[in-house]
Parts: sequence; C-alpha cells; structure tokens
Amino acid sequence: MKLVAITSCPTGIAHTYMAAESLEKTAKEKGIDIKVETQGSVGVENELTLEDVQEAHAVIIAAGTTVSRERFAGKAILEVAVSEAIKNPGSIIDKALKLEAGKQNLSKQVEDIKKKRSEERSGPYKHLMAGVSFMLPLVVAGGLAIALSFIFGIEAFQQEGTLAAALMQIGGGAAFALMVPVLAGYIAYSIAERPGLAPGLIGGMIASQIGAGFLGGILAGFIAGYTADFLKKAIKLPRAFEGLKPVLILPLLSSLVVGLLMIYVIGAPVKGIMDAMTAWLQSLTGTNALLLGTILGAMMAFDMGGPVNKAAYTFAVGLLGANVFEPQAAVMAAGMTPPLGLALATVLFKNKFTKAEVEAGKAAWVLGISFITEGAIPFAAADPFRVIPSIMAGSAAAGALSMTLGATLRAPHGGIFVLPIPNAVGNLVGYMVAIAVGTIVTACLVGLLKKKVSEV
Repeated sequence: MKLVAITSCPTGIAHTYMAAESLEKTAKEKGIDIKVETQGSVGVENELTLEDVQEAHAVIIAAGTTVSRERFAGKAILEVAVSEAIKNPGSIIDKALKLEAGKQNLSKQVEDIKKKRSEERSGPYKHLMAGVSFMLPLVVAGGLAIALSFIFGIEAFQQEGTLAAALMQIGGGAAFALMVPVLAGYIAYSIAERPGLAPGLIGGMIASQIGAGFLGGILAGFIAGYTADFLKKAIKLPRAFEGLKPVLILPLLSSLVVGLLMIYVIGAPVKGIMDAMTAWLQSLTGTNALLLGTILGAMMAFDMGGPVNKAAYTFAVGLLGANVFEPQAAVMAAGMTPPLGLALATVLFKNKFTKAEVEAGKAAWVLGISFITEGAIPFAAADPFRVIPSIMAGSAAAGALSMTLGATLRAPHGGIFVLPIPNAVGNLVGYMVAIAVGTIVTACLVGLLKKKVSEV
C-alpha cells in the first residue's frame, strides 16, 4: 500500500523537515511506499500530485498550522501533531495503514474532519502560531537587513542616499512596518480563512500606526478573525446576492468593527501597556534582568520548538519593533544551547550515549550554531526525565547571563552566523560567554544525570 503525507510546523524551519525525514525513513524500513509534501518557510516542496493522492491508501497530516484538506476528499485522513511524527513515526504509519479508505466510510471521515477543524479553530495558540509563521520571514529578512546596515556604522543610515540608508529602509521601513499587519492578518486568516485576511491586515496596520505594537496586532487579529467568522455564518443572503458577501459585506463590516475598536476602545490601553513594558524592559538591571533571562531561557528549552518555546520567541521578536533588543539575545542564546550542550556531552561522556546518539551529536553541533533548538529532540525523546531538566538549566543559565551582561541582538535568527556582522550584537564577548556557559552547564548536567548505556 501507498501512503501520502503533509508536514508543516508553525515556523516552517525545522520540525517540518524533521517530521518528513522521520516518516520517510520509517516507511522505508517497513517496506511502505510514501511521499511526503513539506509546507515550510520556503513554500511547498515535493508537492503531491492528483495521481499520488488517488493511489494512496491514506493521508497523514502532521501539522501545527492550518492545512487545506479539500484535495483529499474521500480519503482516510490521520491528523497528528508534527512533533508526534518526529517521535513516533512507526505508530503513525501503522495507524494510517489500518484506516478504512475510500468511500467505505466517507460520511464518518467527513464528520471527523469537520469536528477536528472546529476543534483546531477553537485553539487560540494555533491561530497565533499561524500568524507568527507568516510574520517570521519578514522579521528575519528585516532584522538581517538592519544588521547589515550597521556594517557602515551604527548611525550611518541617517545619511540619505547611502547603501546603509537603503538597507535600513528595506529592513526597518518596509519589512518591520509589515510585521504587525501580517501577524494580525494571518491570525485572522487562520480563524476565518479568506474573509478574515483584510480586516486582520487593516487592524494590524492600525495597531502599528497608533503604537500598540505586537500586542495590539495579536488582539486585532483575533478580533478580526472571530468577527469575520461570526458574520460569515450569521449573514444569510439570497443566492443571487451571495457573491457580495466575500468581496463587499464581510470585508467592510469586519474591518469597521476591528478598526473602530482599535481606534476608540482597545488601542490606547494596549499602547499604554506596551509603553510601560518597553520602559520596564529597557530599565532592567541586576536581579530583574537575571530573572527575566532565566525564565525566557528555560522556556526555550522546555519543549524545544513547541508552544512554550514559541511563546518566548514571539515575545522577544515582538519587542524588536519597540527597539528592545536584550530579550532577543537571551532567547537566541538559550535556543542554541540545548543542541550544543548535548553535542558536547556526546564528546565528553561517550559511555552515556549509544553509537547512534554519538553520531547524532555531530549533527547537533550544526543545528545548535544555526539556532535550531529542535536538534535536541532526539536526545530528549530517548531520555526525557534526565535530558529535559539538563537543557532547561543550561538554557536558563545562558539566558540569565545574556540579560545580566546586557547583550543585545538586532537579528531575530541566524545563530552564530550573524555574530560577525558589525554592531548586530551588543557586548559580543559577553554574549559568546553566555552561550559557552549554557553549553557547558547542559553538557555537565547531562553527563551527571544520564546512566551509562549498559545500565538498565
């Protein structure tokens, strides 16, 4: 039998491809023919054809974002979390093979799909991550463009007509200006699909214009999405006028609702919260900075790319638009530490790891320096009660040191590859010390807690 699958994680960077590889490798071991389409940050790759779908016994959807299922009508569909496809691919494939395919149980399949869609759309986290996944490329491109402008001097962009000014216009004037509207727009899109996009973008732009920042954008996205979804279901028109709903009635009414609420009700209080939070973060020193860094660091390692990790990362990324750069430095340092610490542990304590894990440690070096925290997942899955506390402690140490030493980071991604860019990192030496200390703490704790591979 043949299977087809789609993998897609909120950021579309690591989990998407790790899940695909995991499913393909396990299917090959079982002698099962499988084709996996990845919907990552670069778009759709290895796209499933109509022939692939028709030949498949069942469809596996391993996703943390909204995935269209219209092309799979009549097929048995198994939906799982993307992390589950990484950890338990064999179990997932076995379940998919046991599903009843085709029209034998079509009515039940349709009902199940509708129920799951309804459950997914009731989850605010899923909608938030959909917005973040579309916002992230803008933040990364914009942040790196801004960082490149600093090669010519920290204030060189102020001179019009220079390359530094052009880079700043690309990064700050364009990419960062779109950050909040796109975040809000695709939160709303995740909730209400196409009718939510226009009011979400409009609400996000208003949030950006009035200084409500990413918090205002998140609220605008949810208000726009749920408003558009409600109106879509509530407004009933004669068939002849039904075509007016998506192009005129829904965009206008939902945009007016979210726009007026942002301008007259929500905007000012949220702006006040953002201003207060920004001022507090900019004034952080000593114990307060250490505590925030510890919390952010531990969150980054807790689920290695899961909801808690993404919450910390989203918080830090959102603050870049408010010119608060310390949390981003702490978050990236803490996110690099888990795979780096485990890679170091496989070198220092080889008797605590299997041969396969030692080999995986070599790849973990590359993943770690690239700020791909998910590189720690295979180790954590094999021994969670020893590995997860160890990497949380190491990441907490890295985050705490980064904040305490006042390290700043203007690029939201890139790992060590952004470090050579002049002025992209503030207190570069202190930042590198934070990463090194976090890595060593992780490795030492893993070596202390893990048992030798011969022990049961």
